[in-house]
Amino acid sequence: MRVEDSKYKDSYERKVVLDSGNYYFFKKFIVAENKTGIHFTWEVAKEVISLAYEHYGDDIQVTYISNRVNEYTLKAQDWLNFYKERHHLEAIAIVAYNKLGIMNVILEMVFNHIKFRKFNSLDDAINWVDSLDY
Repeated sequence: MRVEDSKYKDSYERKVVLDSGNYYFFKKFIVAENKTGIHFTWEVAKEVISLAYEHYGDDIQVTYISNRVNEYTLKAQDWLNFYKERHHLEAIAIVAYNKLGIMNVILEMVFNHIKFRKFNSLDDAINWVDSLDY
């Protein structure tokens, strides 16, 4: 379910529409809904990271929720660049609606060493984030 079709549609602080997708900034988390057919790379990620610092400030304490409502590809090893540049997330939640999405989650888990969970619904992911202490 897309953010705009959910009970959270009036809860976000900011929505940013980029060529790569829609990004919703909430108090404790960002929900990313990447567009169909894009290839999510480090270059795309840097734009989203810049927006996160702009929104939350330098001392970011936020979880990233990838709401995979569309099919797209990503370069999982680019997560290494994220950590190499000393960026930080409290946790990552992936909402996958099909088997391909689940396989991508398994691959991404290899490159992440923080709290990382897979969910079948946006609601479950947000409930998990709300339960985290940070």
